[in-house]
Amino acid sequence: MNRPEREAEVRRIMEQGTVPVPPELYGEAVRRGTRMLHRRTTARRLMWLLLALAAVAFTVWAATVQPWAVPPSDTTPPLDGW
Repeated sequence: MNRPEREAEVRRIMEQGTVPVPPELYGEAVRRGTRMLHRRTTARRLMWLLLALAAVAFTVWAATVQPWAVPPSDTTPPLDGW
């Protein structure tokens, strides 16, 4: 099917009347949409909570270990010339 045929087919489909929708479909769609919205909101809150916990854990680790400090040397330099 080439492009003009596809366009003609789409126009024919769009010119047809709308299909009647069963009345119980609306309630089902609203219920499923609400449930999906609640799941998405819960997942978003959980991800923010995990991010906050990771930031706190990193801050506590950095404060205790102090990875930016220079470690003490294990050897002492020789004392010559005293």
